[in-house]
Amino acid sequence: MSIQTKAGFKKEFLAFFKTRTFIIIACVIIGLSLFNPLLVAGLGNMMDSMSDVYDDMGMDVSGMTDFLSSSVAVGMILSIEAVVGTSLIVVLLLLNKTAGGEQKKRSVIIPKSAGLRSFAYIFPKFIIYPLTIFTLAFLAILAAWPLSVMLFEINDVTAGGVLLAGVLSGVSMMFYVCCHLALGTATGRAGMSAAVLISVSIILPMVFATVGLEYMFNPFALGTLASMAVQSGVTSGSFLADNLISIAFALGIMLVTYLIALFAQNARKIDNTGDEIEL
Repeated sequence: MSIQTKAGFKKEFLAFFKTRTFIIIACVIIGLSLFNPLLVAGLGNMMDSMSDVYDDMGMDVSGMTDFLSSSVAVGMILSIEAVVGTSLIVVLLLLNKTAGGEQKKRSVIIPKSAGLRSFAYIFPKFIIYPLTIFTLAFLAILAAWPLSVMLFEINDVTAGGVLLAGVLSGVSMMFYVCCHLALGTATGRAGMSAAVLISVSIILPMVFATVGLEYMFNPFALGTLASMAVQSGVTSGSFLADNLISIAFALGIMLVTYLIALFAQNARKIDNTGDEIEL
């Protein structure tokens, strides 16, 4: 590893782990994964304790309370939705600085004229941030499992299903982080990149579901596949193989996003003839 690349890793490591960014992201991802099952279980208990009030009002809520308090899978699915949904929005916004936002500060513009290579700037980003987010998402799903077992009555999930759901959730988060890094560093507009990807994460899964393509090796459906893994478990070799193909397909796209980011950075021109540096 060259001196420049080592310096790039050190810069990203300090910018991420030596600031509050990592702590906030970790608290958001793990906290939301635990909060949703607690919220639903508490709602079920509250409705059960108020059953007499609902009966006096002529409302039968027994079916709802049974649903909210019975299945561990319900708690796990809510955790998955929190991790790949709400926490994803927070992660993308907090990574704005490293995903091109820093390019607005002239003090950190890549000094190509001084010999710094684009590889040393781009490569560490695509290692540190995606892998860290994957680890946090995976741990969040694992943490939600014993909590859901304690909160809900029927343990209808398997260890294999939970592990697969954790991997799928982590890869889903990695996919969006890599896209954010690529689009943000290529354009230098991190805010625009975050807005686009947040919109995509909400709209595209619904579009694919409408046209019947939500489960066909679709990287935008990894969160849905994670929920399916929790519900059904790893019931067959074909089910596991399909999910592994989806993961491999998503990883392939992440590699493409890295190459696009590197190509865009190399293609940039710096004009040092004036008083200000222009990209």
